[in-house]
Amino acid sequence: MPMTVDYDQLAATIRSLTHGETDEVALMATLACEIHHADERFDWTGFYRVTAPETLKIGPYQGGHGCLVIPFSRGVCGAAARTRQTQLVPDVDAFPGHIACASSTRSELVIPVIGPQDRLIGVLDIDSNQPDAFTAKDAKRLEEILDECFGRG
Repeated sequence: MPMTVDYDQLAATIRSLTHGETDEVALMATLACEIHHADERFDWTGFYRVTAPETLKIGPYQGGHGCLVIPFSRGVCGAAARTRQTQLVPDVDAFPGHIACASSTRSELVIPVIGPQDRLIGVLDIDSNQPDAFTAKDAKRLEEILDECFGRG
């Protein structure tokens, strides 16, 4: 499947739009919009924020409705938050405990959003209605954008 995202351009656009911004919700809204419209594979693009211990709540997103609350113990988003590891899932039906927020989702990429002092802010969730839509390059480049934007380190 050809990749259509120009990650260098996407990173530059996000950098220019978010320069100097520190409000996490404003950053999430801008990134959700820019990432979602960067590639036709991205059917739903959004953030789930850590709002309580072991709890994610819906944040800014693009696409149809998302789940409102996801515990760390459930689904792909929960796994990314719990382990702080990117989850690249080529077939959501094969993922134990997958939460079907949208029946059209076939594959998913979820990346933990980590800020200064190693604080887990939330996760970036990208769903596709195509199976096996995401690559390791997608994951790596989006991780880099998130780290830069949210000040990990």
